[in-house]
Amino acid sequence: MAIKPEEIAAIIEKEISGYSKQLEISDIGTVVEVGDGVAIIYGMEKAMAGELVEFKSGIHGMVMNLKEDYVGVVILGPDEEVSEGEEVKTTGRVMEVPVGEELLGRVVNALGEPIDGRGEIKAKHTNPVERLAPGVVVRQPVKEPLQTGIKAIDAMIPIGRGQRELIIGDRQIGKTALTLDAILNQRNSDVFCIYVAVGQKRSTVARVVKLFEDEKAMDYTVIVSASASEPAPLQYLAPYAGCAMGEYFRDSGRHALVVYDDLSKHAVAYRQISLILRRPPGREAYPGDIFYLHSRLLERAAKWDDEHGGGSLTAIPIIETQAGDVSAYIPTNVISITDGQIYLEDDLFYAGQRPAVNVGLSVSRVGGSAQIKAMKQVAGRLRLDLAQYREMAAFAQFGTELDASTRRLLNKGERMMEILKQSQYSPMSVEDQVMIIFAGIHGFLDDIPVGDCRRFESEFLHFIGKKHPEIGKKIVADKIIEEETRRGLENALDEFKETFRRSDESRKLDIGNKPEEEQAQKGLPEAEEKEQEKEIEEGKITGNDKEPTGKVELDR
Repeated sequence: MAIKPEEIAAIIEKEISGYSKQLEISDIGTVVEVGDGVAIIYGMEKAMAGELVEFKSGIHGMVMNLKEDYVGVVILGPDEEVSEGEEVKTTGRVMEVPVGEELLGRVVNALGEPIDGRGEIKAKHTNPVERLAPGVVVRQPVKEPLQTGIKAIDAMIPIGRGQRELIIGDRQIGKTALTLDAILNQRNSDVFCIYVAVGQKRSTVARVVKLFEDEKAMDYTVIVSASASEPAPLQYLAPYAGCAMGEYFRDSGRHALVVYDDLSKHAVAYRQISLILRRPPGREAYPGDIFYLHSRLLERAAKWDDEHGGGSLTAIPIIETQAGDVSAYIPTNVISITDGQIYLEDDLFYAGQRPAVNVGLSVSRVGGSAQIKAMKQVAGRLRLDLAQYREMAAFAQFGTELDASTRRLLNKGERMMEILKQSQYSPMSVEDQVMIIFAGIHGFLDDIPVGDCRRFESEFLHFIGKKHPEIGKKIVADKIIEEETRRGLENALDEFKETFRRSDESRKLDIGNKPEEEQAQKGLPEAEEKEQEKEIEEGKITGNDKEPTGKVELDR
């Protein structure tokens, strides 16, 4: 059969018309060593730092080391699925995670993949995990408060939107509880929250999820979990992934709060990766860039100026100390990066002062700029007064005689410490905080027994919410205590104190209401004895006729 030239030409024309100029160019390498979450790859000469690479098994990795002969890659998944001799190719993309409203209410891993069993997350946007922090020129000063709902913090160590405030202390003394309270307190605000759990037990993360679900906090919260059982590269990546998710809200003109719990375990994970990558160790075997690890993360917390939408990202990192040593390597690094620290002291915690905030060592470098005017009016001298109280209380332990002014200072300080106590997972509104601190500062608690102060607080706030709700509403609306509001608050306190039943008064009333027979048996042995002694003196009865009074007398 003869082939016609026309047919050959038609076939060639068809092939030419379907030709595409798109070329897929990728740099190929080979795994020469793998273990402990790190792969050493020969080849890939054009790989970039921080670039995403793909192993033939489908696992992804991120380039960390660029050497002349090889590339060091951290494996973002189980390293058991990667084997020596496996082919690896570059993707031309940097490491990024999904961001957006679709993540709210979900629990994800460090790659943004869901781990809560509720299906796929169809996010429309992604953000790179590593980004440059906003420059100084495009930032606003921190001047808008982020209410945590914790009296001791909002009154003395306020946190503002766009600030970086460190929470530091030993293990198991309430560091995480403070941040969870702060997240719960955003329920009726416009702040979105990201809770990053690094190196925590999965059971601990599950309890946090259950708490947020019960309190309806998952509606505005994303949980990023890199638990203790996960590889070190995922623990290293998790805080940056959480920060990228928070930046989405900041860059769209909204407000976000991100909690890093905790950066001590984050530093340990990075140390492990660095040692396996054969980076030179420094102090405490941490690599030389350990400071930069946290500074480039926390510097991304900022408040944009109005031209860029005015959004904010607030960061609350947590650092765990060993035996209260704040001068260790990682604690001093993060203290120098942040805008203040809240120091929790174990002695206060075990003495029942919870939250166990040490007023002397805690500081907010933003100060009153992050408070409403009403809070500044009532709590302006609170830190100084409590510092004086603690110093004087230590001096008074020696049993020296104290003058009247010192006794007043001690009595007032004792009651102020009592009303700064707060139950776990029960944040307070700012107006309630202002009103109870007003009562303490202005001496309305001075004649109340210390043991009754907490009950006085709860009953007074219930009373004022029921009888005088306009006072709290006016504080919220005006953000300042006007003279009329002050008089109304003082009158309400006087009115409530008339009806408040103190515990010592209750005991007196209980004794007075007992039946006469019970009082005769329990309350009057001394009077009976005195009557008998009087009769002996008058000669009506002899000492031998004296009835026993319950006391043992020795024969002479």
